[in-house]
Amino acid sequence: MRAAVLGSPVAHSLSPVLHSAAYTAMGLRDWSYGLFECDEKGLAPFLDGLDPAEWAGLSLTMPLKRRAMELAAEVEDLAAAVGGANTLVRRGAGWAARNTDVAGIARALTEAGAGAPRDAVVLGAGATAASALAALRELGTPGPVTVLARDTGRTGEVTAAAERLGRPVRVAPLAEAPRHLDVDLVLSTLPSGAADAHAEQLAACRADLFDVIYDPWPTVAAGAVAARGGRVVGGFPMLLHQAAAQVRLMTGVEDVPVGAMRAAGEAELARRSAPAGS
Repeated sequence: MRAAVLGSPVAHSLSPVLHSAAYTAMGLRDWSYGLFECDEKGLAPFLDGLDPAEWAGLSLTMPLKRRAMELAAEVEDLAAAVGGANTLVRRGAGWAARNTDVAGIARALTEAGAGAPRDAVVLGAGATAASALAALRELGTPGPVTVLARDTGRTGEVTAAAERLGRPVRVAPLAEAPRHLDVDLVLSTLPSGAADAHAEQLAACRADLFDVIYDPWPTVAAGAVAARGGRVVGGFPMLLHQAAAQVRLMTGVEDVPVGAMRAAGEAELARRSAPAGS
C-alpha cells in the first residue's frame, strides 16, 4: 500500500521519515510513503489519478487543508469545526477528511506536563491557530483564550472556528502582547522567526510556551522561556503525535511505534542541523 505527503512547499517535510520508520517497526514491508509537490489547483487531478487499490491515505500540509475538505466524500466534525483537514483516508472509492493536528498538539502538551492550562494566549491567526484552540478545548482549559494577530482585520477564519468549537475568543493586536501574557500557556503558531521579537516579553512572564516551529530549534523565544525556567514544548512532538495518529488511521493498527518514529525524526533533525561536511 502507498501513502504520501502533499503540499507546496513540501521538500522540507519530516513526514516521510516518521511514517517510513513506523512501517519498518510494524513490519509493513509492502507499505511505502512518498512526497509530492502539489498546490490547491493540482489536488483534484492528483486524487483522480490514484488507484484506490494502491493508496491508503495522504498527509496534507499548506495550502491544501481547506481544499481537501471540499474534495472529500466525508468530513469529520472536528475537521469541519477547525476549518481544515491534514489527512485524507481512503474510504471505498472516495476520501474521508480528518484532522490529526489537534490530537498532536494536545498530546505534545500533555506529554510535557503542560496539558492543564487554566488560561492561554495563541499567537497567530492561521490554520494552526484554529487547531490550537481545538486542542485547548480538548484539554478542558476553563479560562479565557486570547488570539494575538499581526493583522486583526484577518482573523475572521480563526474566530469563526472558535465559534464552531463553542469557545469564543478575544482578539487583540500582536503588538499588544505584553498586556496579555499573564496566562498559564502561550501557544505560538507564528512562522519561523516571527515570535523572536517577543522573546524578552515571554521571558518576563510566567507562561509555559508551545512553539509550533521544530527546525531550527530551539527558537529564540523558546530559548528565552527555557532560560528563566519555564516549560517549553516544541513543534516536533506535535508533528510526531499527529503523524502517529495518521498511521493509525491509514493502517488500521492501534499500536503505533511512537518510540521508533521519535528516534528516526530526532536523528533526521540532527542530521539537518549538523555542519556541512561533518
